[in-house]
Amino acid sequence: MNRLLYFAYPGDLETRTGGYGYDRRAASALGDLGWNIQLISLGEGFPNPNPRQLDDAGRRLSELADDSFVLIDGLAFGVMDEWASREAKRLKIMALVHHPLALETGLDSGQQAAAAAREKTALAQTRGVIVTSHATAAELAAHYAVPAERITVAIPGMDPAPLAAGGGDPPLILSIGTLTRRKGHDVLIASLEKLRDLRWNCRIVGSKTLDPGVAAELERQIAQSGLGDRIELTGQIDDTRSEFAKADIFALASRYEGYGMVFAEALAQGLPIVGCVAGAVPDIVPKSAGFLVPPDDRQAFAAALRRLLEEPETRVSMADAAAIAGAKLPSWRDTAVIISNFLEEAR
Repeated sequence: MNRLLYFAYPGDLETRTGGYGYDRRAASALGDLGWNIQLISLGEGFPNPNPRQLDDAGRRLSELADDSFVLIDGLAFGVMDEWASREAKRLKIMALVHHPLALETGLDSGQQAAAAAREKTALAQTRGVIVTSHATAAELAAHYAVPAERITVAIPGMDPAPLAAGGGDPPLILSIGTLTRRKGHDVLIASLEKLRDLRWNCRIVGSKTLDPGVAAELERQIAQSGLGDRIELTGQIDDTRSEFAKADIFALASRYEGYGMVFAEALAQGLPIVGCVAGAVPDIVPKSAGFLVPPDDRQAFAAALRRLLEEPETRVSMADAAAIAGAKLPSWRDTAVIISNFLEEAR
């Protein structure tokens, strides 16, 4: 049986974000299940490519033979509506959507509407859509006209990892996420300004290069707060497992998450969590394992952190609950089996 699948993605597959991590692990696990995975980079510029970059990406895919089975990451596919409309009858197209592009932070209403319209058109050309959370599945069914039977949810897998030791003196607050506006690091820093009276240190781990403007703003915010000796922007660190293992609290004020793999990783390593009711985050983080507050509510975010810092018993009980929830997360093989079965039905 020929199980050839072209897996297309934007940019560099080694980029250290949750979405690219999902792509890497899913492709590898599908290979272990017998799929012949052929990777295709669609080039740079996504999700906002210039015309040349968009044409080049389309040309790479249009070189595929008739009836080729191709899975395309939504970070690129969401803006490839014209290409998809031309090629849908010739190629067997599947999409992998981490979150709709219109929900990216920083877009005005006109930009959101245009992005949603393009992605809706692109998704209409697919045989099926793989999403990483039930929240994204509901969003696509409700607002992108994707029939529920053409969507499958394959939440990210998780590898076994050592539990965080806890007991830091002072407690270490960890945040992991690229320095982009959607990740809400500005909210975390502003919240920490309200906690000067408490003992803590904070490490914010994430690439400074994906949005240098936001990275510079965060550096200025820390300098102006006078907390530069307590808040560190580390840049990208590949070994995030060791970062979780050294931490006492995980805090990320994301304004939206299609899934939020770092929240799952925090659970797996037994860290109490402070986050926001944003996208799929409430689906991941049980109430027993952390505090979730409204997005952009700096007062509430600070209050939640204060509770964990001032109440060691709450911190310990939530850490225990996090570890229990983390132990129930699927493996990457489990995730790949769901994807594989869906691909078999669609091809």
